[in-house]
This record gives sequence, C-alpha cells and structure tokens, in this order.
Amino acid sequence: MKPSHRLVLSCALFTACLPAWAQVTVQEPWVRGTVAEQKGTGMFARITSAQPARLVSASSPAAGIVEIHEMTMQGDVMRMRAIPGLDLPAGKPVELKPGGLHLMLINLKQPLEPGKTVPVTLVVETGGKRESIEVKVPVRTLAGQAAGGVHKH
Repeated sequence: MKPSHRLVLSCALFTACLPAWAQVTVQEPWVRGTVAEQKGTGMFARITSAQPARLVSASSPAAGIVEIHEMTMQGDVMRMRAIPGLDLPAGKPVELKPGGLHLMLINLKQPLEPGKTVPVTLVVETGGKRESIEVKVPVRTLAGQAAGGVHKH
C-alpha cells in the first residue's frame, strides 16, 4: 500500500472512532421580557443538530426551573404541557416559537429586562452521551416580537 493511501485510511479510521457528539447549533435565541411579579416566560430559538439527538433538559440561573414545553390545539382550546425531551433530527432545524415548542423559564428570580441577556444551558443527548451547550439569550420586549401572539399561562 502506498504511503498516501495509508494516510487516507488512517484518517478515515480515526474519524470513525471519534465520539458522535451532536454538534448542535442554536440560532436566533431570544427570551420574552417580563414585568415585575411575573414568574414565567418563554425562550425561543432554532436548534439544529448534525447528528440525530435529543434535547433532554435545560437550566438557567435566572429561573428556578426550565422545562421543555409544547402547545397544541385541542378543539378550540390551546393546551400547553411540559414534555420530557425534544427530538432533534439530523440536519433539520427544530423551531422553538411562540404558540408551539418552547422552553419555559419558571420561578424567575427577577424581572427580565429588554436589552439584557440570560444564560441558558441546554443538555443534548446523542448516542447515549450528554453534552451541555451554554447560550447567552437576549431579552426582547413584547412589542418587539415577531407575530405569534401573547404567550399566556
């Protein structure tokens, strides 16, 4: 075997032995600003994973609890519930948006002011391994939101 072929084969074998980390990207994250005494708000973003993965949890020092939520229509009523995880199909963006899938920040420790950022940690699982992704999420005003309606709980 030629030395150049051995190098190609060695590189291919090395790459095949690397862990299958999710290689997750989080685009256009934002969290809805709050007013005094408001204890919850939503976080939205577009999440894409290079490998099949699953968002299994999230946390933030700004909130006592962060849950993965979905909103669905049941008859004429919009229902929201926590879900245990969110599948991230390989190469397909998953939209977290008002009125649909989102992260819910609950038991806020203080109001979230527009113009500030909130640290959020996403935990993604792929191939039985977990990876933490730190995201600095900008806070936006309700008036500055894209269409999607008011997020009520």
